[in-house]
This record gives sequence, structure tokens and C-alpha cells, in this order.
Amino acid sequence: MVDGKSGTAQTVVTAAELVPVSETYGALATLEQLEEEARAFIGASKAPSTIRAYRSDWRHFEAWCRVRDVQALPAAAETVALYLTDMASWAKAATIQRRLSSISQAHQMAGHESPTQDRLVRMTHSGIRRRIGTASQGKAPVVTADLRAMVEALPIGVLGVRDRALLLLGFAGAFRRSELVGLDVADVADRPEGLVIHLRRSKTDQEGAGREIGVPYGSHPATCPVRALRAWLEASGITEGPLFRPVRRGGAVLPSRLSGRAVALVVKRSVLAAGVGEAARYGGHSLRSGLVTAAAEAGVQERVIAEQTGHRSMTVLRRYIRSASLFQQNAAAEVGL
Repeated sequence: MVDGKSGTAQTVVTAAELVPVSETYGALATLEQLEEEARAFIGASKAPSTIRAYRSDWRHFEAWCRVRDVQALPAAAETVALYLTDMASWAKAATIQRRLSSISQAHQMAGHESPTQDRLVRMTHSGIRRRIGTASQGKAPVVTADLRAMVEALPIGVLGVRDRALLLLGFAGAFRRSELVGLDVADVADRPEGLVIHLRRSKTDQEGAGREIGVPYGSHPATCPVRALRAWLEASGITEGPLFRPVRRGGAVLPSRLSGRAVALVVKRSVLAAGVGEAARYGGHSLRSGLVTAAAEAGVQERVIAEQTGHRSMTVLRRYIRSASLFQQNAAAEVGL
């Protein structure tokens, strides 16, 4: 088009050209297709484990309502308050809080106002928290002395080699069990000082920004996480894909990825074999909390511990540190009792 005043050519952009073309469909996306993509994005906004927990909680609430012939969706505030009251006789505070969140999410996704914000529900929940308490009973930490005993008690063979690497790397990297089993061979890089582990995603990094964790050589070869991981890779012959995998009886390494539950079982089995405590008190998180506890006992600064663990909340981190330092600079120890 030519401008009548200036005589210069102008480019005309039509409305159609301003509408983005969907690469998925190769043409203008319909509203139905965009709605489908939007639902997929909404589903991806929560971790799979969180979605599973929400579904499980909602099924429990629905079943409770069905038995009592009351409506679950939308639920009345009185119904939710009675549900919480029923749970108070057997559930932990954390379980009740999660059930409330699940009920709220279900109502919001269905386009209903959440009954969990009603004053009756909030007062009921507050009273329950005061009555049953909110202190969490976490798994016992595996400290350095425990870990040495656990490693020494491991069986001979490929399974023992894998479990040694799993325990030592999980402890040194302060990994959550989901992070540990989510590692691939490509996530591990050798450095003169040790290993650099690229954590692609974690509980506090659902968008996958990622971070790097340094795992140095250990002072003792028997408990060195770097040597232990190299021994596992050599024994298993793994060169790509999942770093930690199931091992059959006889030493055959399977191609699938090890589950988070398997990490907890390895810890429990090793604790029992080493005789360092009751297996029921330990789990996959014991390795992560153990590193925090051991580092705090050694006088490592909070900032340095947080850099290794990836804790965003210093309040959460200090729960472990406070437990580890109960007898360090203790007031009662300095008054001459």
C-alpha cells in the first residue's frame, strides 16, 4: 500500500497475521484445542506425587460423605467441619491439613467456592490443632557413625555395591529419595575435587530451573561417595540412563529406574543389619536429615549447609540443626551442676 501524502510504501498487517499459529496443529488452533492444552498445563502445574495425594484424599472424603448420605461437591461447611472432627480421633495434624487442601483444590477446580475458608471450618481446624498438637514425627537421622556401620554391614556382590553408592551419595548430597532415584548418568560430572551432580528438578524446584551439588571425596575410602559411585557404575556396566536401578538375585541389573520406596527399604535394611537402631524409625529422608545433623554437630555454618541441601526455608533447616546442637553451649552444662 502507498501512503497518499508521502508516497512511501507501507506494510499492512492483517488481524489474522497477529494470531499465533499453533505448532501442534499446524494451523489456527480452535478454542477446543486450546482448552485441551490449557488443561494439560494446569495438570503439569503440580507434581505427580501431589496430584496422586489430592486424588487419594478426595476419594476418602467422597466415601465418607457417601456413607453419611451428604453431598461432597459442593460440600457444606458443616460437612467439612464434621469430617475434620471425625479424623481428629485417628489422623495426624499434617494429614488433616493435607485433606483440607485437597478438598479446597477439588472445589476450586470444579468452579465452586471452597468451604474450607468458612469460619466454622477454620475454627474447628484450629481447635483440633490445639488439641492433638502439630509437632511432626520425622524419621531419625542417619549420622556419620551410623552410616559407617551400615556400609560395613552391606552384603558382598553387585547389590551391596549399589547400596553403598546409594547410601553414601544420598547422604553426602543430602538428596531427597525422589531426587536420588531421579538421577541419570548424564547428570554426573567428574571433577578433580569430586563429583558435580546436576539436579534437574526437586520438590522446591517444580519448574526445573535445576542446581548443581558438589560431592567431594571422602577422607576414608570405605565411606567415600565418589569412589562408591564409580564402583557401582563399573560393576553394573551402566553408561547411560537411570543411575540407580533394581538388582535381581544373582546380580543382574535391570534397565528400569529404582523407586523412591526402594531407597527407604535400603536404609531400613541397612540400619537393621548394622544394629544402629529400630528400622521403623528410619527411612529415605534419614540420609538427608543425617547430613544436616552431622554437619551441624561439626559446627558447619547454616548458610553452607543450606547450599548443600537446597533448603529455601531456614526455619525448616533449623529444626534439624536445633536438635543436633542441644548439648552444644548448653546453659545447664555451664552452671556447675
